[in-house]
Formats: sequence, structure tokens, C-alpha cells
Amino acid sequence: MDKYNKRAKKINSLLCVGLDADFAKLPEKFKSEKFPQFEFNKWIIGETHEYTSAYKPNSAFYEARGDKGMAELKMTMDYLIENHPDIFTICDAKRADIGNTNNGYVTSVFDWFGFDAITLHPYLGQEALQPFLDRKDKVSIILCRTSNSGAGELQDLEVGGKKLWQIVAEKVSQVWNKNKNCMLVVGATYPEEMKKIRSLVGDITILVPGIGAQGGDLKSVLKAGLNKDGLGLIINSSRSIIFSDNPKEEARKLCEEIRIYRV
Repeated sequence: MDKYNKRAKKINSLLCVGLDADFAKLPEKFKSEKFPQFEFNKWIIGETHEYTSAYKPNSAFYEARGDKGMAELKMTMDYLIENHPDIFTICDAKRADIGNTNNGYVTSVFDWFGFDAITLHPYLGQEALQPFLDRKDKVSIILCRTSNSGAGELQDLEVGGKKLWQIVAEKVSQVWNKNKNCMLVVGATYPEEMKKIRSLVGDITILVPGIGAQGGDLKSVLKAGLNKDGLGLIINSSRSIIFSDNPKEEARKLCEEIRIYRV
């Protein structure tokens, strides 16, 4: 948690770049490389790191290539740890299972890959997530109000007069965050819910997908989601940066826009 805040303050940025290196979308010059996803990621990191407080690879794009993809995700993490150790790293894997299975995920994601944080879904409850929550040195990012169009099918269900996403926000902030190592996922496409969640969870940091390709409004998100310190948000953009004609310029523009609206 401190690592992210320190980096965000140092470079005055809340930008997270999603390293969603979908092999099918890689520029042709990278597809002919021995390690195409790694070389692409290394290039993106080189173009964007001066504006970036966090990187978030989605594990699905690496798992899809089997052992080659997983090896290149590991290479990407090793490269980040060696060359940019102050940048916060998030494994976007949306894991959660029964406790003893989660022990394996904890070891893999935190200790082998070396990620600082992982996204998790709350459906199995605290008991199942305890192996993640017990890692005081790492961050558990719990899905709360996601940005996909079908999210309301379950997340908007009312239980005891409250929406399910509200119950998740309260549960994480009041019960699961005992070690002060929890964050939440709240999509940029729901600024009103973001405002409500901020009022419920205090200064907890929120990972915000949905800026860029999914159409989230940055100004509304920052107005609704910043905490009292002008922090508390990780603004993620993936496709609109990494597959643009000029990733450096796109990262710079989004970073500058974030700076303007934070004032």
C-alpha cells in the first residue's frame, strides 16, 4: 500500500497501465521475436514508465499461450522488479477458491512471480480468502462494483435493503481489512456508486478499470473517488494505451488529464 502511494506522490500520477499483451493484437514486428509478449511489454514499459504508478498484467493473455506465455509473464515481472522496483504491480487474475487451494495461488503470484497485489472475487467469503489477507506485505484487491455491462445481474441484487456491492464494500472495509492491505475494484462506468463506496470505505484505495476503451468518464471518477489526501485511486487503462499508435503520448495525455482533475 505504501509502495503505491509513494510512487503516486513521487511522479504525481495515479495511472496504471494494463499490460494485456493479447498475442493476436501484437504488432507484427513483435510476433516474430523469440519472446513476443515479453518484448512487447518491455517496449510498453520503456514508453510509459515515467507516467506510470502501477502496471497490471491480465494473466489470461499469458495463460492462453501455455508455458510460453507464463514464462513471458515471469520475464516481464523479473524485468519490472529489476529495472523499476518502485512501480506497483498487480496480477489481474480474479482468483478465489477454498483456503488450501488459495495457498497455492498465494505462493505462485506473490512469491514466484513477485507481484505486489492480486485481484480477487469475494463470493466464497473471508474464510476462503484468508491466505491472501494474511499476507501483510501484499495487497488483496476485492471485486466490488465492476465495469462490465452485465455486472448488475448479481451486484445490484438487494439483500436487507442494501445492494450486494455495498455489502461487499462494507465487509472489506470493516472486517477483512484488519491488516490494512485491502483495496477494492470499482468500475469507472459507475461514478455514482463510486461516490457512495468512497463514503463507506474511508481512505481505502480503489482500482478503477473502464477508462479509455470502456468509456468511463475520468473527471467524474476523480471527483467521486479521490480520498481526503488526493490519492486513493488507481486509474487503469489498457488497450487504449498499449495498442495505440503512440503509447507514450497516450500515457502522457491520460497522466496529465488526471493531474488536472486532481487539483
